Amino acid sequence: MNYRHIFHAGNRCDIVKHAALTLILAHLRAKDKGFAVIDTHGGVGLYDLADPRAAKTGEADAGIKSLLNAAPLPALADYTAVLRKVNPAWDGARAGGFRTYPGSPLIAFHMLRPQDRLEVCELHPEDAEALRLNSPADPRFRIHRRDGYEALGAFLPPPEKRGLILVDPPFEQPDEFDTLVERVAAAHRKWPTGIYMVWYPVKDRPALWKFHEALAKTGIGKILCAEFIYEPETRADRLNGSGLIIINPPWKLDEQLSALFPALHAAMKTTYAGTTIKWLAE
Repeated sequence: MNYRHIFHAGNRCDIVKHAALTLILAHLRAKDKGFAVIDTHGGVGLYDLADPRAAKTGEADAGIKSLLNAAPLPALADYTAVLRKVNPAWDGARAGGFRTYPGSPLIAFHMLRPQDRLEVCELHPEDAEALRLNSPADPRFRIHRRDGYEALGAFLPPPEKRGLILVDPPFEQPDEFDTLVERVAAAHRKWPTGIYMVWYPVKDRPALWKFHEALAKTGIGKILCAEFIYEPETRADRLNGSGLIIINPPWKLDEQLSALFPALHAAMKTTYAGTTIKWLAE
């Protein structure tokens, strides 16, 4: 895809990805025992929607601003609470005054408890420095300027034995799907009980069939696929939707997403409303 995320911050794909992230973290918080979150591609952490690059695409208008102007969704209570924390001047009512959109590291951080921790990797030197500047100084939040895929070998299994691996690569490499299958399968062998969430763009459907088939052949036991499609899949040169692979999903997450995705379509007024929730392996 070859993009800097500031052009796309707060778009529909971000909403879907981060809504699912908060649902998973809420499940982890339901037990007192601490958990770890490992984010392999952290980005810069916070995005100014008034930045000319964000305004140029207008994707936040169709995404987060459209969502905030709709009736609140109870399933997004934790997500909305994080949005308020990173926008202290925002009244929380509608999109007016909402300016700063958080990336996954800041969303995860604001859902940590004292017994939880967050490890974030970002290889790009400028983005890693921006992430440090945008992040709170907190011993529970550690930033590493290193390749996120490589770091999985060092970080797994976490001492807590509970947690989430978030893999959200920029898809700049033509073989990214092959790399995802290889690295996620290797991580799962080291830590088979962890929750893994992988984001991917819905563009070229034949490539996604191959990706899903390869995942199913890894032998991983529980693989949920959730896709939010907002453009008809008649073209492979555009972003048609947001895809999630969730390994070892929390109990009833499939039902939660099945109810949430249509509600998000309605809230963001998508002209095409496709939802797919299916198991690649049970």
